Amino acid sequence: MPVQRRIERHQLPYYLKVFNRFTDKPMGYIGNVSLDGLLLISQLPMLVGARFDMRLKIPGQHGLHCIDFSGTCQWSREDVTPGCYDSGFALVAPPADYVEMVDALRFYFSFHPLAASA
Repeated sequence: MPVQRRIERHQLPYYLKVFNRFTDKPMGYIGNVSLDGLLLISQLPMLVGARFDMRLKIPGQHGLHCIDFSGTCQWSREDVTPGCYDSGFALVAPPADYVEMVDALRFYFSFHPLAASA
């Protein structure tokens, strides 16, 4: 008999949608991030070697907070999911807001053991 889980799941693509900074059209979703780059999951392959100006819209206490950054596509290939593509981007001088977001995500998704009480 399977065990039913009762843990609320957070759909990260809902929160981490990437937009073209100038046209405001969706480009895809963040698959993963680091201080140096990101994985973009999209419905179309990205042009390898091209520089893209991107925007994240992060919900906050005072409405949406936009993080603008640029990245150069290093590679793009079809995902195991039909109709999806994975593309790796190297970021060009990521802004402080992006660095803070990566740190916040790293903290949020890390295991933090409780301090032992004496």
